[in-house]
Order: sequence, then C-alpha cells, then structure tokens
Amino acid sequence: METLIERIKQYMDAGFPILYLKTFNTEKCRQIIDQVADRRILTWNVEGLFDSKEGIVSEVTGRDLELQLENWLHDFAVLNQKILVLENPDFYFSKDYPNHRIFALKLKKLAEKILRGELDCTIIILSSQLPIPIELEHYITLLTMDALSTDEIESIITEFCQEQAVPSPLPKVLRTLAEAFRGLPEYEIQSILALALSNDGDIDLSDLHLIAEQKAQMIQKSGILEMVSVKESIDDIGGLENLKKWLKQKAKIVKNFDEAKQYGVDLPKGVLIAGLPGCGKSLNAKVAATLFGVPLIRMDMGRLMGKYVGESEQNMRRAIALAEAISPCILWIDEIEKAFAGIGNGGGSGEVTTRLFGYFLTWLQEKQNLTFVVATANQINRMPAELLRKGRFDEIFYVDLPNEEERRKIFEIHVKKRRPQDLNNIDFSQLARRSNGYSGADIEGVVKMAIEEGFVQDKPHISTEGILTVLNDTPSLKTTMSKAIDELTKFYKENKFRNASR
Repeated sequence: METLIERIKQYMDAGFPILYLKTFNTEKCRQIIDQVADRRILTWNVEGLFDSKEGIVSEVTGRDLELQLENWLHDFAVLNQKILVLENPDFYFSKDYPNHRIFALKLKKLAEKILRGELDCTIIILSSQLPIPIELEHYITLLTMDALSTDEIESIITEFCQEQAVPSPLPKVLRTLAEAFRGLPEYEIQSILALALSNDGDIDLSDLHLIAEQKAQMIQKSGILEMVSVKESIDDIGGLENLKKWLKQKAKIVKNFDEAKQYGVDLPKGVLIAGLPGCGKSLNAKVAATLFGVPLIRMDMGRLMGKYVGESEQNMRRAIALAEAISPCILWIDEIEKAFAGIGNGGGSGEVTTRLFGYFLTWLQEKQNLTFVVATANQINRMPAELLRKGRFDEIFYVDLPNEEERRKIFEIHVKKRRPQDLNNIDFSQLARRSNGYSGADIEGVVKMAIEEGFVQDKPHISTEGILTVLNDTPSLKTTMSKAIDELTKFYKENKFRNASR
C-alpha cells in the first residue's frame, strides 16, 4: 500500500489544485509536508502568514484569510512554485462566517488558475473536520493519515520507556497496551504515557483505563456519538449459538488484524442483526464489544440531523471520522431502518436521508479501518434493498423468538443474576415448555416481576409456581405481534438471511 507521502507527491506532480489532509495532528502533517516539499512553503494559520524561507510575512493582516485570498487573486505570482498550507481554516467554511460562500468561490477561482496552468502551486488544507462546500467538491482531494499499526505503537511505547529510563513492558503486556492505543495519534499516545508515568512511575496494564478515558472524552466532546458502557459478557446471551460463534471468529480477526491481514484475511465490515424487539439484538452489540475488547460507540441518527442545508451530511462525515479516529471500535446503529426511512421520497427530508444513506453505503463499502459496524433492525422489511445486498455487511442474521432450550437458558440467566440462591428451587425445563412465543425481554420481565412479588409477599424464596403465575398473566410477543412475526419470518427466509440460532 502506498504511503501518505507517496500519495501526496503523486497528486502534486499531477497538478491537483487542493489537497485536504484530514488530521488532528497538525505538527505531524507539517513534518510530512516538509518531506515532500521540493519548493518553498507558505503557511497560513491563526497567528498569521509564514514563509518557510523568510519567516513571518504578515503577522497581523495575514490572519485574515479572506483578505489574503483577495490579494492572491490580484497578484497570484507570489504563490508561483510554492506550496500553500492552510492550517485549520474551518471557520471560513462554516455557516457561522457571514461570507462563507464568497470565500469558497474565491478559493475556487484560485484552484481554477492552477488547473488552467496559470499558477504552479499546490494548496494543502490541514483540518480535522472541514465542512467542504459544494462549490469546492470537484477541486478538493481528500487524504487521511494512515493509522498507526500495532507494531508502530509498540515502538513508540518502547522508545518512551527508554527515554524516561523506566522498564519497558513485557512483550504480552506491550502488545495489549499497543492494541488499546490503536486509533490514537502519536502525540496523544505520548501524553497518556506521560500521565501514566506520573501516576505510579510505571507503564503497565493498570494504565488501560487512561486509554479508555481518553477515547471516551473524544466521543463525549463531539455531541453526535455516544460511548456506551459495557458490562455484558457472552454468558449473558441465552442461545443464538450461530451468531455467538460468528462473533468469536470476528473477534479473533480484529484482535490480531496485523497477522490476519498478512495471512490474506479481508478487513471486517460488520454485521446486520434483524429481529423483533426484545430478542437480544442490542445485547449482541454490547457482547461484541466485550469479545472484541474495543469501545462501543452508538450513532443516533436523530443527533445527526441538522437544520441547515448540508449540515446533516457534514455531521454524518464528522461522526464517521470520529469513529475511525478511535478505531478499532464497534459503531452501533440501533434500529437502522428508522435512520434511513424516507429513502427515495420527495421533499427536503427525503433528499437529505437519501444523501446520508448514499454516503453511509459508500463508506461501508470502501472503509479501510477497524470500525466494525453492528446495525440492528426491528423491521428489516422496510429497509432499502441496497443495504441488504450481498457484500454490504459480512453477514446478515435474523434473531427469531427463542426455542425451548434457549428459553430455559434465558430463565436461568436472569434468575442467577438476581437470586442465585434460588437456582435449585426452580424447574427451568417446565418454565421453558410453558413459555412458547415469549421473547427474551418478556422472560426477563416475568422473572423481575416474580422476584418483586416474592419480596412484597415476604416469601423466603421464589419458586417455579410464582414465576408461572406471573407468566400466565403476561401476554407473549407472539400473541401481541402475530401478524408482524409471520411477515418478518417470511421475509427472512425469502432473502436467505442466516438464523442466529442453531
């Protein structure tokens, strides 16, 4: 695979006018640009305008980037045979800047001069979340920095320990720390290592919580994604053996992806889990995060929808970029059919949803990082057919109502969680036989109510009879949603989705 430096050189040699380097690490990008530069570099940032050869060109007036653009358009020869670097010019592109459209059009005119051969210059924009205006979409080439590999992170940790004269972690601990650091840039890794060292004078597995906290902060500050706390384990799932086996296989690939990639294994994309409410779809998303040993990030489409033209699309780009920045992670899209309702409908909202859907599909197809998507759907028959095509996800599973053996396990799980001392008092096989048509959530609700009633009635133990009494008073999901269940079951079979159960 070509390095970022090689790609930048190729685009510069080919005369591409504007390169947008998406990054949180401006200093690292400066170093990369210095390596590729065969000419003088002119850099604009909030402090002013700087020339790599002459130093400060304009510290005061140079801060006004729109004014600088105006000057360059009238005297563009000053940019000839130079690289123009714009560091974090986000404000000038945002709706908060009154002249954002005029600014974009001025930059477009400069790009056109480069394309026509009137100006020998490459413009490089450095930003973490630049809202690309429609006027510039055809002139900007997006580049992203390659994420650090596990081996590279191990080297960073080892070098840090050598510089600080502290023992380097043992190989197994070093690998675990490096995998936890994946997705973070070098400067953040260095900062966390320094914090860990100041805490207890050592670098070891006790520092894993610092890494998790840093990733959680990145998510919380965004306001568009949510970091979900995960305590669930695979033992919390009753049944669904096919899905659990599949997730275990993917977990091994994600945890050892450098080796898997060398072996020829493709990058995992994700899984779509369909089924009725209360059948364990969300639980599987949480268990997947535990198995993979990565953060669980929930994307709420409601948070992405903006009131301004283009704002929703920009929020989608930002959310995905943020998930990629902390990968490896699981990106959980709950009830995905609601997120993309209205595809193909007329009107403004339908058009926005269609564009969001198109962007999501393209990203899912082309993504080159360990952002593993877990999408769940209650009404998969209402989803766009394009999302169900072979190859969009690694696999599509459907979660049916639990069979008798699964119901027995679910009853046992929930009693064990709340009243382990009563496990020997209860006939779980009888409960399983009597609960046909009940979902996992139904069963959990029955157990919780039986325990509550046992407490209120001052009973020393809960019993099979007590649970059956509550069960008989609780309608099953199959009773309340009979028609919907039949329709969905038919849809699953027609589309040959894989059963999550054996």
